[in-house]
Amino acid sequence: MPNSEQVTLSVEDFGPIAKATVELRPFTVFVGASNTGKSYLAILLYTLQRFFGAGSGVTPISPARLHDSSNFRSQMTDEQGVAAHQWLQQARDQLAHRGSPIDVVLPDEIANSVRPILQGVRESALLFDAQAKRCFGVAESGDLVRQPAGKCARVVLRREVHDGGAAEIGYDFAIKRTGTQLKPSIPEDVPLRVKVTSDIDLWRLEQRLSMRFPETFHVDLADSVVPSIVGAIGNPVHYLPADRAGVMRAHKVVVSSLVRRASRAGLEPESPLPVLSGVLADFLEGLIELDDRKQTTSRQLAKRLETDILGGSVSISQSTVGYPSFHYRPENWQDDLPLMNTSSMVSELAPVVLYLRHVVQPGDVLIIEEPESHLHPAMQVSFTRYLAGVVKAGIRVIVTTHSEWVLEALANLVQLSEVPEARRSKISGGPALKPEEVGAWSFERQEWPQGSVVREIPLDTVRGTFPAGFGDITEQLYNDWASITNLAQRTETKST
Repeated sequence: MPNSEQVTLSVEDFGPIAKATVELRPFTVFVGASNTGKSYLAILLYTLQRFFGAGSGVTPISPARLHDSSNFRSQMTDEQGVAAHQWLQQARDQLAHRGSPIDVVLPDEIANSVRPILQGVRESALLFDAQAKRCFGVAESGDLVRQPAGKCARVVLRREVHDGGAAEIGYDFAIKRTGTQLKPSIPEDVPLRVKVTSDIDLWRLEQRLSMRFPETFHVDLADSVVPSIVGAIGNPVHYLPADRAGVMRAHKVVVSSLVRRASRAGLEPESPLPVLSGVLADFLEGLIELDDRKQTTSRQLAKRLETDILGGSVSISQSTVGYPSFHYRPENWQDDLPLMNTSSMVSELAPVVLYLRHVVQPGDVLIIEEPESHLHPAMQVSFTRYLAGVVKAGIRVIVTTHSEWVLEALANLVQLSEVPEARRSKISGGPALKPEEVGAWSFERQEWPQGSVVREIPLDTVRGTFPAGFGDITEQLYNDWASITNLAQRTETKST
């Protein structure tokens, strides 16, 4: 039985967050006031996904990949060599028989040589440090420690594994001003698995083995094991930052400016302009590298977004130097519009269309900041229902939001799962989501210790929402209206 995909992330003294424990689910929502850490936690998840797995279009950078093989002097015995060859052949036979990606368990003879590499990840703390600095756009990872009281930020990733028993895998990051320390915990009774997608994966390992470099073989094998250990946190990740409309309209100017500055390095005084954060740089790079000839299996999701919400199609055209331009054609039009001449809603949702059509695959993680931006409330509801369909297609979604309509639409989809499937056709509103598929988390400020705390928001089946305090604001506004009206009536009475 494959390992569970459930992952729990605990954070202390990280950025504006004093304490948080979040269980990552297929549809995860962060909600709360501004400057409480929603984006911080989302970017941290992006950092961890990049650390453990593969980012959008980048080489996987799991802990084993940074391991110094010169420090690993495993002498492969004849028995281990025979076991390795037999395992590779068995994996090849299983792949040929099933014709699809498979999870293959390592035999004990091989697994015992891989475990020391998975536990010995001192160098990987340096890699996490570099990845965190890049993604957040900070000079030092210690800059992410909560101020003023925090001296060390802790990031703990836990994953329950039910695979012939019950165990918990953990990675404990301690982020200090002097650097990051990492303590992995991988119980001995957890089977080590390798996901094999094609015969090429096995051929590469076989080449390492035939070259009689056992340390290289074991390191590459450990690298292949990591995704099965960390589960969904090792899947490819794609981050769509806030203000996508502005970036889509101005990306040429931004990239041209960066290229121009790079080409004149050393010739001009240092510019006060800040360096781009990794999430924004990756988003810009993703836009530049989009290829209209490459279509993903999620392209039908992109088409549906164009048809049901955008009312038109989004397209890419390449210049003579290969630089893309983005266009929008409303339904029944014969000509395209440059994206800069379209509504903010179109510019906001265009990246979602493009990423689903050309980049995102089932199993990937899609992080969207403020999906409600520039959308009318009715469109916010429609887009939330659409994202539920994306989740049902096998893509994990994480969103940050300030919208009560997003939460209410999501609550309806969860409640819809209580209706027998045969009767759901009588209710319009998107696909049903099971309660265990959805998690809503509230970021709330506290006075002491200064910083925000994060709690799960349970579904309120009476009010039909995940209550995040928006109702309190509505009630206060009504009370203010009543007070103002009362004073106005008194003033009118006195004047008469």
